[in-house]
Order: sequence, then C-alpha cells, then structure tokens
Amino acid sequence: MENTPDNWVVVKVGKNLYKVLAGWSGGYLTSDSWKLNSGISEVKDDGDHWLFIGESGSVYKCRKGGYGTRLNNYGILKQLLEIDGTELMDGKTDWMKLV
Repeated sequence: MENTPDNWVVVKVGKNLYKVLAGWSGGYLTSDSWKLNSGISEVKDDGDHWLFIGESGSVYKCRKGGYGTRLNNYGILKQLLEIDGTELMDGKTDWMKLV
C-alpha cells in the first residue's frame, strides 16, 4: 500500500528504529489525519520524493519539500517526544544513510 502524505517527519525510537509520522490535511468532508509507519526498512530516492519502505511492506511516498509538522500531526508528535528515547530527526538528514 502506498501512502502519499501532505507533510511528514521521521522520529527515532530507541537506538536504531526510525518511523515516518505522516499527516494529511482534511477538507470539506474529511478531517485531518495521521499515520505512524511500522519502522523504516529501506529508503529510495524517487526524484521529487523519498520512498520509505516500512517493515510491514507499506510505502510512504514523501515529497522532499514536505518535511515538517502541521496541525494534522503535531499533537501526536508532541506525545511521541514525551516518551524516553524518542527524538525528531533533522529535516536535513541524509535519508539514504538511515538504514
């Protein structure tokens, strides 16, 4: 399954588990939403997007200019960062060297 979020960040959980926190902005008939992937197992450069392949096989197609938070994923990010050993990765990280 491919997910294409409006905005996204990567969080590091523990020593070496990285996860994509993706957000989608709602519209007239839908509300904002977010997803946290199972853990990044592979990263591919697809031109204007990063492809983060998850442990579960899901693919997050993340626009290179879309790194950051909005109201759709800020609240859950704040909660995640309160957990010991969880940190927000810098948007300038070399994602190809992540795993």
